[in-house]
Amino acid sequence: MTKKVDSKVGLVVAAVGIVTFGVLLAIGFWIDHPIYLGILGFLLAFLAMAIVFGRRAERAAFGQMEGQPGAAAAVLDNIGRGWTTTPAVAMNRSQDVVHRAVGKAGIVLVAEGNPNRVKGLLAAEKKRMARIVADVPVHDVIVGDGEGQVPLKKVRTTLLKLPRVLPGAQVTVVNDRLRALGDLMSNMPIPKGPMPKGMRMPKGR
Repeated sequence: MTKKVDSKVGLVVAAVGIVTFGVLLAIGFWIDHPIYLGILGFLLAFLAMAIVFGRRAERAAFGQMEGQPGAAAAVLDNIGRGWTTTPAVAMNRSQDVVHRAVGKAGIVLVAEGNPNRVKGLLAAEKKRMARIVADVPVHDVIVGDGEGQVPLKKVRTTLLKLPRVLPGAQVTVVNDRLRALGDLMSNMPIPKGPMPKGMRMPKGR
C-alpha cells in the first residue's frame, strides 16, 4: 500500500539498513571489535529501517486520506486513550462536517470542508452544546492547509498538545451529557429493519 504512493520506499529503507550496518561494522574494524559492532550494527540497522519505514508509511497513509470525506474522523479514531470521539455531529448539504472529541483538554470540534461554511457549523454546534456544558472549554480545529487551519497529519498532535484541564471524572460527566444531547447520526430518522428500496440517506439538517 505504501509503495503505491511512495515508489522509492523499498530502496530508501534498504539503503538506511545497509548504511547503518556498514558504519557500525567499519567502526568495529577500526577499534578491533568487528564481531561485537557487527551484531550491534545488525540490530540498529533493523531498528533504523523500521523507524524510516513507519514514518514513510504514515506519510503515505495521510497522503491517501487527504481530501477524502471523513478523513479527520479516521484520524480521531486513532488518537489514543483518554479521548472519546463522535464522528459527524454536524453536517450540511454540501457535505461539510464537524466531528467531536472529548478528553481532559475539554471538547474539541474538528471540522472538514469549505472553511467559510464550516465556521457556521462550528458556531451552531457550540451554541447547541452551551446549554449543557457551558463550564467546559471548547476548542475548534479546521482541517486544511490554509492560514489558521491544521493539516490532516497534524490533527492528532494538535489535540495531544492541548493543556489538560479536566479531571477524568469530569470527562465522563461531559461525555454522558453530550450523549444525552444526541448527535447527527443518532438523530437521523432511519427506520428500523431493512431500508426501503430507493430510500436515500439525508445529507444534513
